[in-house]
Amino acid sequence: MSEAEGDVLSGLFTGISDLKESRSVKGTPASRLPAFILGEELADLADHDPRIVVLTADLASANRTTEFRDRHPERFFDFGIAEKNMITAAAGMASCGQIPFTATFAAFCGILGAEQIRTDCAYTGLPVRVLGHHSGMSMGFYGTSHHALEDLAMMRTIANLTVICTTDANHLRAVLRASLKHDKPMYIRLGRGRDPEVYAEVPEIEIGKAIRLREGRDLTLITTGAQVHACLEAADALAEQGIETRVVDMHTIKPLDEAEVRTAASETGAILTVEEHNIIGGLGSAVAEVLVDCERLPFRRHGIDDEFVLIGPPAGLYAHYRLDAPGVRDVALELLEKR
Repeated sequence: MSEAEGDVLSGLFTGISDLKESRSVKGTPASRLPAFILGEELADLADHDPRIVVLTADLASANRTTEFRDRHPERFFDFGIAEKNMITAAAGMASCGQIPFTATFAAFCGILGAEQIRTDCAYTGLPVRVLGHHSGMSMGFYGTSHHALEDLAMMRTIANLTVICTTDANHLRAVLRASLKHDKPMYIRLGRGRDPEVYAEVPEIEIGKAIRLREGRDLTLITTGAQVHACLEAADALAEQGIETRVVDMHTIKPLDEAEVRTAASETGAILTVEEHNIIGGLGSAVAEVLVDCERLPFRRHGIDDEFVLIGPPAGLYAHYRLDAPGVRDVALELLEKR
């Protein structure tokens, strides 16, 4: 195998190859990709807040907390491949007045570390911020052990835990800043660091308050995280067919913005939830729980059916499971046709 061929293969495995990924990131500057701003933003916040510490589990390069390490080495801790220990240690630091941000793959914190998040952080009410990056199926070829398609369902059942999904780089900045004023433990779900821009500027956000990005009365797409951009593109395509589609960024999964769900139920003709997650227990289930008490209307959950996903490059998986813009458009049309 030549060196060039090896580079392509490596890129496919890590989800950074242009072979399958160029459409998803075309025109998006590297400085606006979450993988490149996490460490920078945390380091900037730490310049003004001595309570902030950052912990990772042998993934400083993958989550770019290297910048925090370089600027605040005395407040950076790499635990190696010991994610559970990292979360427990973070709880200990929080009990001493610090605000710990722990960062690792979502599969290794939201799933593997669920017990520590529940018992050490949420039960005690300590302000630990667990950052689960490369969530969903964005790890592509790494397979089921590295995919996180159950984490939202697991995290939202834990009492006293706030659950948030970041949308793009600017939204991530907003969430990190807002977290400093939040007194509860948090699970913050990030994408793969190649999420196309949705917010041109850092938005003003309120934890627990959804953001309505597009108006429409025929259909509402309630979505979160990496799927927000795809839903906006799908709404554009639906508009060409005369279908006015509302798009809601439900970034906070818990506490859910129930008022926004009820408004969509009363003002639009149907609701479709879209998430990079098992359709059981995640955003779709949370919305369904609200709709039980609302006026009846056509509703469908769109995400990964109750199965383990195939192994392949991320962009190919999004297309296969209809979680890209054309796929979301087609699912929306199916829902409206049934209506």
